[in-house]
Amino acid sequence: MSQPPGPAHEPPYPGAPYPGTPYPGTPYQGATTPPPEYPAASAPPPQYPGGPAPQYPGSAGPPPQYPGGPAPQYPGAPGAAPSYPGAGNPAPHYPGTPGPGGPAPQYPGAAGPGQQHPGAEPRFAGAQQAEAKPFVPRQAVAPDDLDYRHQGSRVHLASHQRGADATAVGQLATQIPGALVSLAVVSALALGICGTVVGWLVVVAWVASGALVFHRPTELRFARHVLKLRTPLAEERARLEPIWREVTARAGIEADTYELMVENSDDLNAVAAAGHVVGVTTYSLNKIPSSNLAAVLAHELGHHTGGHAWAGLLGYWYSLPGRLAWAFTRGMARIALAVAGVFSAAATGLLILFMGMFVVAGFLVAWYITIPLVIAPYLLAWAGRLGELRADQQAAALGFAPEMAEVLHHFQAEEDAAKAVAAGQGKKLQEPTGLARLLSTHPDNYTRLRALEPYLRLPR
Repeated sequence: MSQPPGPAHEPPYPGAPYPGTPYPGTPYQGATTPPPEYPAASAPPPQYPGGPAPQYPGSAGPPPQYPGGPAPQYPGAPGAAPSYPGAGNPAPHYPGTPGPGGPAPQYPGAAGPGQQHPGAEPRFAGAQQAEAKPFVPRQAVAPDDLDYRHQGSRVHLASHQRGADATAVGQLATQIPGALVSLAVVSALALGICGTVVGWLVVVAWVASGALVFHRPTELRFARHVLKLRTPLAEERARLEPIWREVTARAGIEADTYELMVENSDDLNAVAAAGHVVGVTTYSLNKIPSSNLAAVLAHELGHHTGGHAWAGLLGYWYSLPGRLAWAFTRGMARIALAVAGVFSAAATGLLILFMGMFVVAGFLVAWYITIPLVIAPYLLAWAGRLGELRADQQAAALGFAPEMAEVLHHFQAEEDAAKAVAAGQGKKLQEPTGLARLLSTHPDNYTRLRALEPYLRLPR
């Protein structure tokens, strides 16, 4: 224990022994002056190796007695083993310290060698210890306010855990024209380059490649290299898994069906990828309460159980060759127009006319392909907005409607803050036009909040 500070001014040492000299009444050997005074400071007197414990400054009597025995000796200082209050025998020694025995056991949360937590007792002179290291506080984590109602209880799993709702079926149907174009592109390239036999093998392999959407190792590679997700750290998993297990327990879903991953991002967001991946940002993991994080995870679980994630990725994969072919065609058209513009305006006009005739012929000859291709982006965006509303409803059905509403209010507050900053700088954020709103895959926040009102039991 630390010793109490002495008075501001110490009187001459009255008859008390100075360390290393005879007892009172005997003058200092070879000295003609009285004993020195302690400096007028609040620091304790210095420790002197080899001598007895110093007297308290200014005290007229012997040092204070400790309950059960003499004043304790500290590790590394000469003297007997420390006596503990109420003990009649000295405490046992531990290996690594002077005397028999061993080091005292370290307990969870106790400061180890070389570390001293704020507020701990100060180190004593003469103690044998490692160099102290600075205490680095851990990053603050958002409060854990989730109602773990299923913790420790048996989870009744639903017989139907995964499927495809109307939104997923609509996404797949909308992607059929693009998939047919992709099939034509892959067939033309494969048969033209590889020949008939090998070419058809390439076509069959491309058609069968869609099954990789449900192959977990392939999904994880896709998540790491394309979506830039990573495996959670130990402390991240310790926070994330209990929340995820509560969410899946409420839905009757096996928690291990899905793979939890983390994205390094300062945005409040999460993602349902492929068939088995649920990703969450570091901001969502560390900055929002557990109940709100559970609502976000329940929303992503709704995408998975409704089939939105695998249907969207499957449709995108089968339409990718057609998208690449269309991008190549547009690039070549721009190059042709730029080259024609160098020579004359007439050449540019003729080229534009030729392209227009080609597009019209495509609409007339294969209207069942070209028209769906034109309107497919709008249909896909509409299906995406519908899927978001359905996922919100799935989270609300699991009991997370208030928390989902808090997350949506957070999104709206961020948008309002961005508008306020722009207005303060004399700028104006450009509002999305009607066509841009039709191509948006997420409904606006107020639309989502209105869809949650029946679960919130709020008046309309």
